Amino acid sequence: MGDKVVQVTDATFEQEVINSETPVLVDFWAAWCGPCRAIAPIIDELAEEYAGKLKVAKLNVDESPVTPGKFGIRAIPTLIIFKDGQVAQQITGAVAKATIEAAIRKVLE
Repeated sequence: MGDKVVQVTDATFEQEVINSETPVLVDFWAAWCGPCRAIAPIIDELAEEYAGKLKVAKLNVDESPVTPGKFGIRAIPTLIIFKDGQVAQQITGAVAKATIEAAIRKVLE
């Protein structure tokens, strides 16, 4: 996992994501989820490419089940981009890097 990616939990979510000065891409994932593992390298790349403009975080839904419930997450991987503490973009499923980048650009504009 890239060193630019922050691990968040139910306990740290509000501080790391909701109260973040910069937009945050949160990857809701689980260790047993094949599609989650498939997009993990893309998430690491995006963390490197958008360093300083976008915080990238991962939340393990098995270890932190409360937060996904708050956002109505029923399937993983789900990527949510938060801006000013609000959901700005949401993507469900293993999608192409270009799809994720388009969502990031919309939020950063």
